[in-house]
Amino acid sequence: MTVLIAYGTVEGQTAKIARFINDVARESGYETKLINTGDQIRHVSLAGVGMVILLAPVHERRHPKLFEAFVETQRDALVSRKSLMLSVSLKAAFARGREDALDYLTEMLMRTHFEPDETALVAGAVRPENYGYFEEEIVQHVVLQDQKIDPREGTREFTDWDALREIVETFLNK
Repeated sequence: MTVLIAYGTVEGQTAKIARFINDVARESGYETKLINTGDQIRHVSLAGVGMVILLAPVHERRHPKLFEAFVETQRDALVSRKSLMLSVSLKAAFARGREDALDYLTEMLMRTHFEPDETALVAGAVRPENYGYFEEEIVQHVVLQDQKIDPREGTREFTDWDALREIVETFLNK
């Protein structure tokens, strides 16, 4: 069976997570098809695809527009397959931010009119090499709030790779 892993990415963490999921699926004996929804894709065939894992990051309370457009335009094909939606955000890394992270996911699902079989929140990363002054201030004072983390100290991953592996393996083997 083939697993489609369709992702959107902005700073690269979600692409790294997608490649990790691709490896986990292959280790579990599945064929995979990995696509970046931000690439200029006209049509994606889901022929032979039995399961779908969708993932995208949150920036400024939204998932990438091209990712949402992919989900919306492929909704009929996606709904007939077993699906897992992963929302990647810094808010998901902290107990105080998980409610906001869940809201971002809920809002995206409402916009795309898609109801996946399963969803999960995944913690992202701080990647200050991709930030200008404005983005750095937003990350530090809005996203990270009271956390004792300074984005100027360099890249910092919050993704729990073991927990992510468990989420993916559980989904694949149900």
